[in-house]
Amino acid sequence: MNVNELLADLQAQHDETTARAGELHDQIKHLTSALAKTEGRLADLATARKVIAEVALAGPESEPPELTTAYQVIVNAFNTHPDQAFQVRELHELLGMPTDDPAMNVTRSRLGRLTRQGFLTQPGRGLYQKRA
Repeated sequence: MNVNELLADLQAQHDETTARAGELHDQIKHLTSALAKTEGRLADLATARKVIAEVALAGPESEPPELTTAYQVIVNAFNTHPDQAFQVRELHELLGMPTDDPAMNVTRSRLGRLTRQGFLTQPGRGLYQKRA
């Protein structure tokens, strides 16, 4: 192989490598752009998830399904006796629920929430009645 052939071969390799480097730069530009878009989408999704979680916790539907049924049992009791005011213990006895302090505290909390939501009123201290 003479010097001219060697130089021509080197030039061909240089041209091929330059073309490949250009292709790789184009891929890097494309991937950098795609990465920026994807990271932006991830940030949007994280923000949406955070906002929805905050709204769900503040909304009336934030209770798990098993607690929603407990609320429904309580509301049904008040619907059955719309003119009667109940103390927590009386309500527990009516519904056949345990009358220990922890169970009644949970019901007190639920009654407070139903009162704040406008389903019930408190005609006296510790008394709850269906809103007329």
